[in-house]
Amino acid sequence: MSQPQNVAPPAQPPFPSGRADAAALAQAESLAALGYRQELRRGVGSFSSFAAGFSFVSILTTVFQLFGLGFGFGGAAFFWTWPLVFAGQLLVALNFAQLAAWWPVSGAIYQWSTRLAGKGFGWFTGWVMIVGQVLTVAVAAVALQAVLPSIWDGFQVVGGRHADPTPTSSTGAQNAVLLGCVLLVVTTVVTIVSVRVMALVTSAGVVVELVGVTALIALLFFLPKRSATVVLHTTGAAPGGSYLFAWLASALMAAYVLVGFDAAGELSEETRAPRRTTPKTIVRAVAVSGLGGGLLILAGLIAAPSLTDGGLASGGLAWVVSERFGPVLGRLLLCTVAVAVFACTLACQTAGSRMVFSMARENALPFSRALAKVSPRTGTPVTASLVVGAGAAAALVVNIGQTALFTALSSLCIAMLYLAYVGVTGPLLWRRLTGWTAQFDGGRDEDGRAIFSLGRFGVACGAVAVLYQAAMVINLLWPRAAVYDTTGHTWWLRWSGVLFIVGATAGGGLYYAATHRRHRAVGGIVIAAVAEAVS
Repeated sequence: MSQPQNVAPPAQPPFPSGRADAAALAQAESLAALGYRQELRRGVGSFSSFAAGFSFVSILTTVFQLFGLGFGFGGAAFFWTWPLVFAGQLLVALNFAQLAAWWPVSGAIYQWSTRLAGKGFGWFTGWVMIVGQVLTVAVAAVALQAVLPSIWDGFQVVGGRHADPTPTSSTGAQNAVLLGCVLLVVTTVVTIVSVRVMALVTSAGVVVELVGVTALIALLFFLPKRSATVVLHTTGAAPGGSYLFAWLASALMAAYVLVGFDAAGELSEETRAPRRTTPKTIVRAVAVSGLGGGLLILAGLIAAPSLTDGGLASGGLAWVVSERFGPVLGRLLLCTVAVAVFACTLACQTAGSRMVFSMARENALPFSRALAKVSPRTGTPVTASLVVGAGAAAALVVNIGQTALFTALSSLCIAMLYLAYVGVTGPLLWRRLTGWTAQFDGGRDEDGRAIFSLGRFGVACGAVAVLYQAAMVINLLWPRAAVYDTTGHTWWLRWSGVLFIVGATAGGGLYYAATHRRHRAVGGIVIAAVAEAVS
């Protein structure tokens, strides 16, 4: 098994109180056994850990953002993509929960992949994850466009109050970039200030989101326009072509929503009793999101004023809320969505900064010394947080005016996250089949209890999870003009998802080859990584 490069002796952790109690010292020693000093501050409790995963998923943010897209492709029957994706992602989460109990370290995806498949393979998995996370931060930030102009038309700055705020319009896309960049400035500041402040803000946002989701579902179910059997029909689906192809395209919405639960794992070094806490919060984040999101989609379909006039496909749930609840109550409910967007962006950026920090302290990224530095005053990786925020803003500015901003970036970032997830679940499945994972049987958490384990179901859960992820990556990157190229005639836009991933991976490969002399070619990198994994 590959070992971390910077194995360090135990050190006194920087606790705010100035004293390290027995539990804190035990956690610092446990982290030292994995090769790292306690630099980040453990200010994340059980609910805050759950909040990190749940707010990254953020069903209010993401369902509001892409409901119209899913419905526009598959009509009312697109609802059935939700349980399919939920089942697949739950299997992934169960595998991640077991890994979180084994190795509670920041930069979870990179760390897990490295320990399972070797340094070369782990580096590429981490690199893909970082790029995907930066894009995810950008997509989360532009979700404000789906909410704020519906609360007050003054938020439509580009083109004025009478301009088209629809995200797929030119004025809507430009305004989305403006609002998103403003939000990124705020979340960057919060991410830097303190992990405790971040945890408190995220937790407060999750409370508001849970209240908003519950209230919205209840109110929509009390104002039905049709029965729940609407999901058995394709009313509202895009005309022409194969319905199966359209239905698979509509799965983009569910795939985008149910991702990011690993954010709880990213905060493992800042979580109290992580071996006990993090596995539970990862699974809990997926389960609560799956139940709440499914009910929210069903409630929206039942209560929508119309399924055929185009309003639901263009305006999504924001249109339903505004039409059904009137200006006062509707705007109040949309305010909870705006809070959820803020919490979601904050959680995404925090997770991304921890991934950058984790790889940088292994000297695995350019300017690693600066990126790995933790502020002694705030206990946060300041430079890493700034880089993630700046990268997300750059992704938005480059795409300003692009009417496929929402759909293309959403599909691309989730495809990259799924690829990174396969970089963990694939090697884990191989390790299970070879019996290598048996050495972790009997592990104990901070309370002396058996850690989370899939036991004899591990191979089956891993195999189905890998097959599901591979199929979803293909589905997400399929060159659909409606997703990547709204002009309908620009070939490089249509293939932009595949081209971007190839370019990002090749760029990473050149950097890796230049900095790891024993891997002098990209092909050599892959061969060496595989050889190291099976040795």
